[in-house]
Amino acid sequence: MELFNVYPLVNITPVKALGAKLWDDKGQEYLDFYGGHAVISIGHSHPHYVQRLTGQLQNIGFYSNSVQIPIQQELARKLGQVSGYEDYSLFLCNSGAEANENALKLASFHTGKKRVLAFKGAFHGRTSGAVAATDNPKIVAPFNADHAISFVEYDLAAVEQVLQGGDVCAAIIEPIQGVGGIIMPSDEFLTGLAALCKQYGALLIADEVQSGYGRSGRFFAHQHAGIRPDVISVAKGMGNGFPIGGILIAPELKASYGLLGTTFGGNHLACAAALAVLEVIEQEDLLHHAAELGAYLRQELVANARAEEIRGRGLMVGIKYDFPIKDVRDKLLSDFHIFVGNASDPTVLRLLPPLNITKAEVDRFLQALYALTEKSVNVIQQASALD
Repeated sequence: MELFNVYPLVNITPVKALGAKLWDDKGQEYLDFYGGHAVISIGHSHPHYVQRLTGQLQNIGFYSNSVQIPIQQELARKLGQVSGYEDYSLFLCNSGAEANENALKLASFHTGKKRVLAFKGAFHGRTSGAVAATDNPKIVAPFNADHAISFVEYDLAAVEQVLQGGDVCAAIIEPIQGVGGIIMPSDEFLTGLAALCKQYGALLIADEVQSGYGRSGRFFAHQHAGIRPDVISVAKGMGNGFPIGGILIAPELKASYGLLGTTFGGNHLACAAALAVLEVIEQEDLLHHAAELGAYLRQELVANARAEEIRGRGLMVGIKYDFPIKDVRDKLLSDFHIFVGNASDPTVLRLLPPLNITKAEVDRFLQALYALTEKSVNVIQQASALD
């Protein structure tokens, strides 16, 4: 049997990782400025993380949600404390797509409505409802296409027009679009959206799968705008590589037996991983570190990257050029051994390093980027002069 060939792969085989570094099977060291799609929040193989998971595995790794699992309640309390949402409830699952799927389902149950308001450029996952609310027709199969979804720009008048139809169960929004190219709705827009949802009886779902867990310099990116969504979806950095996701649910939304469910969600190992992440975030003050180092990174990029625009908050950064960045991205990997990301916009370089990356590692990336973009900009300018 062969693997179903859906991933274009670079010819690198990582076999070891520590902090913000990876080593391949040939012994080559790499700097990880992408964290496997924003998953590595507290660094690869963090000693506390390894200890937490190892200790849990030596006791019990899994049993289903038909028994008492006290570590789930421990995780819920810790997440509430660190995030500032102690009065919310937590439902645990396995991934970001599953988190968004359950958020949308919960909103529909609560309101009795089925339409979802989503935004241009959105990415919410690849499961049925989540992919329907993703603004990419190429990955929406006919089977997924019958969901009632309305896509709008970041325009409050357009939002209100859809809400006035009376059939919207929820508006789902990424406080910072990741796949879309580190696109941020303004804080004023998020405030207005929250008010309109409340006015028209729709739930507000904040998709914090990529932008949450300290990535923006606050625990959640929507907290920069001072809003409190009805449902918040989380995953990626939540487990630092161990598959886990969840939704934080406002107290107005009531649970009932069988309303939501999962086999693997909230298992003992996943909860141990998630607790380790929260403990390290607190112990190492990673929210402050991400805000401070992110500000330094963006300041340096604005001054020296020769880019059209520097986007983002904290350590969630997009660098937009006036040319496709594929060659720059490829050469950062092949010539400088640095992993970075791209976006649906081919002119945007996406940066999502571990939250405990060091200033020296940031400077190493910056020096490599400046060397490459200087060459790229010069080539483009010379070509333009010949036109």
